[in-house]
Amino acid sequence: MKRTLGPLLLLATLFVSGAAIAQEKPAKKGQPKVIKIDTITVEGQVQKPQAFYILQRSELTFQGLEPKKSFVPLILRSVEKEPF
Repeated sequence: MKRTLGPLLLLATLFVSGAAIAQEKPAKKGQPKVIKIDTITVEGQVQKPQAFYILQRSELTFQGLEPKKSFVPLILRSVEKEPF
């Protein structure tokens, strides 16, 4: 039991010390870093919200068209012809 406890403590110490070394060092105290940015002018238009409303359906009246020429003879001729 004592033989396994010693190496385990050694490994744990190595891992903890490695993590402590990897930590970042605190920043040096002094003047803070200043970044100056030029002013930006943004031009545009303010969008207005869109509104919509629903109208009541209007009654549509369609009238059928009467063909000026009868297509019945053309249809009969196409049916009577040989296909190939």
